[in-house]
Amino acid sequence: MTIKELLVESARVKTQTAHELSDKAESAALAIVASLQKGGKLMLCGNGGSAGDSQHLAAEFVATLDHRNPRDGLAAIALTTDTSLITAFSNDFGFEGIYDRQVQTLGKSGDVLIALSTSGNSENVLRAAKVAREKQITVIAMTGDAGGKLAEAADILLNVPSDKTMHIQEAHIALGHAITASVETHLGYL
Repeated sequence: MTIKELLVESARVKTQTAHELSDKAESAALAIVASLQKGGKLMLCGNGGSAGDSQHLAAEFVATLDHRNPRDGLAAIALTTDTSLITAFSNDFGFEGIYDRQVQTLGKSGDVLIALSTSGNSENVLRAAKVAREKQITVIAMTGDAGGKLAEAADILLNVPSDKTMHIQEAHIALGHAITASVETHLGYL
């Protein structure tokens, strides 16, 4: 494919995402607002590019979406950033438990978990979502296609209509920015 074709396909996926997932994304924003207003926090996790997206979106919540509109920080943490914990736990117990251990330890009822997996089948993300549900933590799953196994563990499924990893991740960031803006609006910052 040419660069132009890739960009056009990316735009098509994001346009279709806007038409199909805007209402669900607004529900996700409202769930985050409700949690934050009650002293809860947002946790995010994923692997590879989705780990990077987790960190990116957590930073938008804690810092601000737009530096020209400063605001109070919003409680968010990417479960992808503690390399000492991740390497120690995966060395001793396996990589599949690196996120569910953190959700079990750091999460509390009323929090929100955004679980990112383009396939919807990442075992460590799926396990985190299952633990979150057990702890009455709202699970927002950001996936592609039909959502994979993560679809069943989600309270809100944001399944980007594509099977191409790069386009799914591009739409995940667009959705994450839109959700952050909606949260800021509902909290009176925009």
